[in-house]
Amino acid sequence: MSPGPSLMDRDEQLATLIADLTARARHGDVPDLEEVAKEHPHLAQELRELWHMAELVDFLAPKSSQHAGAERPASPQPASGGEPERVFGDYDLLDQLGAGGMGVVYRARHRTLGRIVALKMIRRGTLATANDLARFRAEALASAHLDHPQVIPIYEVGEVDGQPFFTMKFVPGSTLASRLAEGPLTARTAAKLILEVSRAIAYTHEQGIVHRDLKPSNILIDDSGRAHVGDFGLAKRVAIRPLPSDQPLESGETPSGERYSRQLLERLLPDQAWQSDGSELLTRSGVIMGTPSYMSPEQATGRNTRVGPGSDIYSLGAILYQCLTGRPPFQAASPVDLLLQVLEQEPVAPRMLNPAADAELEMIALKCLQKPPELRYPTADELADDLQAWLSNEPISARSTTILQLINRLFRETHHAVVLENWGLLWMLHSLVLLFLCTVTNWFQWRRMESRLPYLGLWILGLGAWALVFWTLRRKAGPITFVERQIAHIWGASMLASSLLFAVETLLGMPVLNLSPVLPLIGATVFMVKAGTLSGQFYLQAISLFATALVMAEIRQAGLPDLGLTIYGVVSALCFFIPGWKYWRQATVSHRLKAAHDEAASSGSNSRYQKRQQPGMASETRSRLSSDSSNRPQP
Repeated sequence: MSPGPSLMDRDEQLATLIADLTARARHGDVPDLEEVAKEHPHLAQELRELWHMAELVDFLAPKSSQHAGAERPASPQPASGGEPERVFGDYDLLDQLGAGGMGVVYRARHRTLGRIVALKMIRRGTLATANDLARFRAEALASAHLDHPQVIPIYEVGEVDGQPFFTMKFVPGSTLASRLAEGPLTARTAAKLILEVSRAIAYTHEQGIVHRDLKPSNILIDDSGRAHVGDFGLAKRVAIRPLPSDQPLESGETPSGERYSRQLLERLLPDQAWQSDGSELLTRSGVIMGTPSYMSPEQATGRNTRVGPGSDIYSLGAILYQCLTGRPPFQAASPVDLLLQVLEQEPVAPRMLNPAADAELEMIALKCLQKPPELRYPTADELADDLQAWLSNEPISARSTTILQLINRLFRETHHAVVLENWGLLWMLHSLVLLFLCTVTNWFQWRRMESRLPYLGLWILGLGAWALVFWTLRRKAGPITFVERQIAHIWGASMLASSLLFAVETLLGMPVLNLSPVLPLIGATVFMVKAGTLSGQFYLQAISLFATALVMAEIRQAGLPDLGLTIYGVVSALCFFIPGWKYWRQATVSHRLKAAHDEAASSGSNSRYQKRQQPGMASETRSRLSSDSSNRPQP
């Protein structure tokens, strides 16, 4: 049965509103969703849900490149709306090399000098937004300050009839992406290409520039087989060397998607980036920037303040991985699933996908792909040195590990540790409940209560109250991730095992609490699992509890006053309370900062919207939304 006219009208109205909001966002404006929702109260709920999904889909729409850092070929759309002139200033446009959402690249001839160049211009021409212009300008400036044989150089930056452009060296050949479309490369070819790219990236890092969008389609292979790096549109300046004055630190604002999960893909505060001449910041933390298959975990979370040279090293490892296997480290049916893989999963060993892959190159690639940046190569030069050593049949550093590196790796936090922010308050409460139960149980023991019923009743009452607190607090923290589910299961199993010791003692005919030294052994096992999954710092808690079991046994064996359960309660409570306090404070600070950011963003959005639209004009909402982008003053 087909939907009635009213439902069809409702759907058409929703589609129109979403299209208008999306068009405004693409033109760099910040549409006020709540204001539009007030104008259409009967559509408000659906509008909110669909708008967040539309933002996500628009941002994650697939993009690729084919030449000189340009995106997939498409018909250019200059300011005139028609076909581009074959003559553009002092250049003859010969043919189109590639185009994407922001720019289009042509092979062109410089008439005065008579040389062939690659000419890039903004597709929207004079309709380009401030963000388009800022990103375009930043790409030109980033490349113009670089002078390296493997970095595509900028020749000229200019403007023709309001159309910004820059020219760069034309590199005849193909992209690495087109090479990889035919399958994996030979080991020596892969090592040689990534070596050249690594040296180029090491140079850019020395100049204070992080690429942030390294991928096969941004690497050109010339006719002699040498690699060249292009497309610095997402490049970020970092404080490695003094930076050129009057330039923004970052460029390339992209639409912000809603969080994929509470912990992993939430929006954070704006970067504390340098602001040029009072202009708005060009990127925000919480905006996912890059290509999912090649972006580092710190990029995938949108935490751009944490993105540094290590992020490019991760991308180089992802490219090397694809050179060895013919596919990126992670693949998924949807972009969201892909980002979650980048954050949570380890890549399959290349030799499992391609048995012919070299073992040492596999080791180099996997070292680059470590989740924590500190476990990757410290610099791109050190990555290049290992590739050079492999090409020279010399030992690679990826095989060697110092004691300090081993200790650091053993005790570091894993990328799953962020989930502990949901558990900080629970752990502190759990520590108090545990201390209370152990102390009262020990008091029962001193009173020489031989019946098991008081002990059993105390623990059933205590654990029941704790379960109620757990359910009340934890359900407010959002969806449970698979890591939290694993930890919760092992934790619940430990509580059940501890309670069943009463039953085991009964069946074996033992006196009550005879097996109490087993309690810290159960707790230590739980912390060993947490150490391997969440943070190596939990090895300290595990060691403390193992030692507590020995102390409890020794006290009983020596005939000393049996304070074992009280000792266990104190040690166990500290094992939970200390990390609980740490992560509770961490979560509190994060929530306050995020609330401040959301309030600031909402205030800024409302003020900008109110300048454009007067209240009480519901009938003109759509026309104003669509016409504003064409009437906005150009920078």
